[in-house]
Amino acid sequence: MKQQPSLSKLSAFITIVKHSSFRAAADELCMSPSALSHMMRGLEERLGLRLFNRTTRSVAPTDAGDRLFRNLAPLLHDLDRALTDVGELRDRPTGRLRINASEEVGYLLMGKIVPVFLERYPEMHLELVTGSALIDIVAEGFDAGVRPGDAVPQDMVAVPFAGKGRFLAVASPAYLERNGAPRRPEDLAFHRCIRFRLPNGKMCRWEFARPTEEFKLHVEGAVTLDHMGLMVDAAIRGLGIAYVSAETAKPAVAAGELVGVLEDWMPTFAGHHLYYPSHRLVPAGLRAFIDVLREIDREDDSINQHAGRFHYGGRIERASDSEHLPLVFEEQS
Repeated sequence: MKQQPSLSKLSAFITIVKHSSFRAAADELCMSPSALSHMMRGLEERLGLRLFNRTTRSVAPTDAGDRLFRNLAPLLHDLDRALTDVGELRDRPTGRLRINASEEVGYLLMGKIVPVFLERYPEMHLELVTGSALIDIVAEGFDAGVRPGDAVPQDMVAVPFAGKGRFLAVASPAYLERNGAPRRPEDLAFHRCIRFRLPNGKMCRWEFARPTEEFKLHVEGAVTLDHMGLMVDAAIRGLGIAYVSAETAKPAVAAGELVGVLEDWMPTFAGHHLYYPSHRLVPAGLRAFIDVLREIDREDDSINQHAGRFHYGGRIERASDSEHLPLVFEEQS
């Protein structure tokens, strides 16, 4: 198959016809007149047609050159417009951004980050899909995902936010009044626990840690759920002790509907990370979302540092008081 002329040669041909001058066209193209003339001779040889009638004083297209110009000029104009249009996506965030996250993180993003992002970039459309299962975001067509740091694939770029995470063991005041509060993790053997089933169908263990002790327990109970929001609701109704993320439990704890237990034993874990494929070019919409996320995270971190403490279940603990151990769920078949 005969190789077609390059786009650069065709663009140079159009420029010469528009200027009716090799010298003026060469100036616009930042080339020497001799190099441009050599390029056109190569184009004519490739096409097997003379494209210009040249004298020492003027340049004019032949019939073949004029026909090529009339057919080619609109195409190159449309190509230039298309490239300019798509180039705006690099600098001005527009279009759709798809993010996959857990439901609790979805609420976190919707609280402040998403409203600020959409107000700042009104031409963006955000699609936030929530689910507890870990998926391949590339295969599923997502631009980014949000998961705990230890669950992010190694070939992804990760952006941490919202600090370290923490789990809480919580129960309703009525349950604790009837059954008492466990003093050590082993005491859970004498309590009803609200168990959590992982997306892969296995049961997760409850993890507790202090500087010199660690426990990973299989707990028993009358209720097994696969949604932390439902676990919080079940605990509020007095069905037992739930082991859930601090973010999920926080509203109920603040309202006095739940109380934390075994708080000295609750470890921290790698916080939320927004992650995306490690491509060299990041879409403008995703780049803008990351900028907003970091901006709000800095603001929230400044507020937390100023306050210097977190409050759970009627007990105040400074963020630096406890040992921090990474939390990794172990599965029970």
